[in-house]
Amino acid sequence: MFRKSSIAIFLILLLLISFAVFRLFFADRSTSADIKYEPVFLKNVGYVGDESCKKCHKAEHHDWKKSDHFMSMLLPNDSTVFGDFNNVTFIADGVTSRFFKKGQKFFINTEGEDGENHDFEVKYIFGYKPLQQYLVQFSGGRLQVPRLSWDVDKKKWFNQYAGQKIPAHDWLHWTKNAQNWNTMCASCHSTNLHKNYDHKSDTYKTSYSIINVSCESCHGVGKQHVDYINSSDYNSKSKVIGSFLQLGKKSGQLEQIVTCAPCHARSSEISALHIESKDIMDNYIPQIPSTEFFYADGQVKEEDYIYTSFLQSKMFHNGVKCSDCHNPHSTKLKRIGNQTCVACHSPKKYDAPTHTFHTSGKSTECISCHMPGKLYMGNDLRHDHSFRVPRPDLSETYKTPNACSNCHANKSNKVLADAIVKWYGPKREYHFADDLIPGSKLDENSEAHLTKLINDTAVPDIIKATAAFYLGNIQTQSSLNTLLGAIQSKDSQVRYRVLRSLGNFPPSNWIEVVGPLLSDKVRAVRIAAADLYITIPKGQIPNEYSESFSSAQKELKSLLEYQTDFAVGNLMMADYYLKLKDYYNAEKFYWNGLKKDNQANYALLNLSAIYNLQGKNDKSLEVLEKAKKNDPKNERIYYNLGLLYNEMNNKPEAEKQFAKAVELKSNNPRVYYNYGLMLNQRGNSKEAENILKKGITISPSAPELYYAIAFVYLKMENKGKALEAAIKLKQLDPGNPEYQDFFRRSGL
Repeated sequence: MFRKSSIAIFLILLLLISFAVFRLFFADRSTSADIKYEPVFLKNVGYVGDESCKKCHKAEHHDWKKSDHFMSMLLPNDSTVFGDFNNVTFIADGVTSRFFKKGQKFFINTEGEDGENHDFEVKYIFGYKPLQQYLVQFSGGRLQVPRLSWDVDKKKWFNQYAGQKIPAHDWLHWTKNAQNWNTMCASCHSTNLHKNYDHKSDTYKTSYSIINVSCESCHGVGKQHVDYINSSDYNSKSKVIGSFLQLGKKSGQLEQIVTCAPCHARSSEISALHIESKDIMDNYIPQIPSTEFFYADGQVKEEDYIYTSFLQSKMFHNGVKCSDCHNPHSTKLKRIGNQTCVACHSPKKYDAPTHTFHTSGKSTECISCHMPGKLYMGNDLRHDHSFRVPRPDLSETYKTPNACSNCHANKSNKVLADAIVKWYGPKREYHFADDLIPGSKLDENSEAHLTKLINDTAVPDIIKATAAFYLGNIQTQSSLNTLLGAIQSKDSQVRYRVLRSLGNFPPSNWIEVVGPLLSDKVRAVRIAAADLYITIPKGQIPNEYSESFSSAQKELKSLLEYQTDFAVGNLMMADYYLKLKDYYNAEKFYWNGLKKDNQANYALLNLSAIYNLQGKNDKSLEVLEKAKKNDPKNERIYYNLGLLYNEMNNKPEAEKQFAKAVELKSNNPRVYYNYGLMLNQRGNSKEAENILKKGITISPSAPELYYAIAFVYLKMENKGKALEAAIKLKQLDPGNPEYQDFFRRSGL
């Protein structure tokens, strides 16, 4: 959320300093020569600091000192603090804040976690362009990031999320979990950071070796390199390639991207224990371009950073790496304007009116059409790195954005699409978005599009992974077969997403195929396989996989424990225990998650299920009512209430809850299935038919709806329609053992 979008690569470290610096974040410290700190020495840490690189790499060090990386986090003083702290008052969204100094210290007087204003000392500056943020220390080792930031260019205070009035008790308030430095942003603003969270005491002892993003963030621990450079071995004929450093001048594309991606991807970290690997999925799980955070065609929507977009691009496919365009030390572009692009693309063909069809100016810049920008954090402009061709025709059909509309907002997508046809002809080159968009709709036509993406060798692997993710929501035999076929993909992200999707199918369909992936070469894949296997009773786990399952399960639990400083992490930990039927620990971690985010209805819904499984239906009802109060328009809550009331033998109330879920336009076929059967059981077959028809319109590939409506037609003595429903059911799910007797009685 708070990370800067700047490409992270530093050239080779050299020389000096044999001691290792390691400091707890409670102490005052930095790395540059002009800002002093008191080091705390630890054995074998090996981080030597930027000053040891300067002697041999003056130019690189000079560039770095002017970069976002250098300013990523520093101590506050008159040279590092850009904001106006001269007793300035700022009012935003009902909160009055004042910025002032006491001696050499900087303070913000603003609303605290109790809803009252307090003085908060600024402990660190955080970034500097285009905005500078400030860190405040709280109990339990927490550092928090106020939403009040300084606009460096406009020289004024602003609220990053203008218009949002966030109460002090809310998870999104600056004093709460969503704005916590330790978990949300620390690892990308300092070198060798360890958050050191203890979930039992809910406290941090976060540490780092160097306060900002320094040389060793990208090149690795420097002590061995420095010792080697100063040894006689360095000048021998048998030199060590790379001189014990990572990411040298001749590093390859993947090595470079895996170095940059951890801080330039929307992703989750797997463990405090990092594995030396060329595969990002050994240490991080990046977000795929699904509609949760991206537009349906894969364009960025939320604060998505760069990595996922870049993997979609032809640039990535053709071997382009970060340093081809960016100076890795200053983080600036190497060339100005279109010169960046025409270094590879013919200027006569592309930087010309015959290609742009626009007069000179901003509209003829390559990035205007192929890298549209979007503001994040209030004023931070970031460009989409998927380098796609504008497609207003797709916008006309699917309402996705396109770069043309950024300049021509007064023109319809149809007009813009017609202009493209006029200039470039009627045919558009195939783009994976042609299948990804309709595939994301998850309707009766989606499966064919998703299958095509997975089987097309020209489609980027990140898109194949996304297709596998979507396909898990279409539970047919053919979609299962496609997923099982993709499980051997060479790409770890595809394998990982396939495993996640297989969780929507019965274990009998995948238990043997998933087993070998418990010992996959990539950690995230092993974890996903273990997460499937924990749903299998111990006695049914094949003997040949028991050892690898035990090992992978430890990695799974380690991942979940590592994430428990975050609200969602507690919910994931609770899910783990729920799968193991350890209701005590599941309940504990769901409540831990709710302490961090009291609006987390997912936890309340699952707590309701736990209480129901234990026969505590009164408690189950209590937490569902709490969830309904949090979100009265959440259809799933009413569905769960309907199921619970039905089990409690309160049929009228159950029916009322199902009706409310339908009114809220639920996409869950089980809502219509249960409600339809309840109406049919009560003798209201015509209304049952209408409800089930509505469900089929929404979920035409849901077999259970045809099963239910066939029984309704039988009760209505309409054998013809019952047979039609039975035929459709057999087309959708012919192998389901639950339907075989029905097929026989229907003559199928």
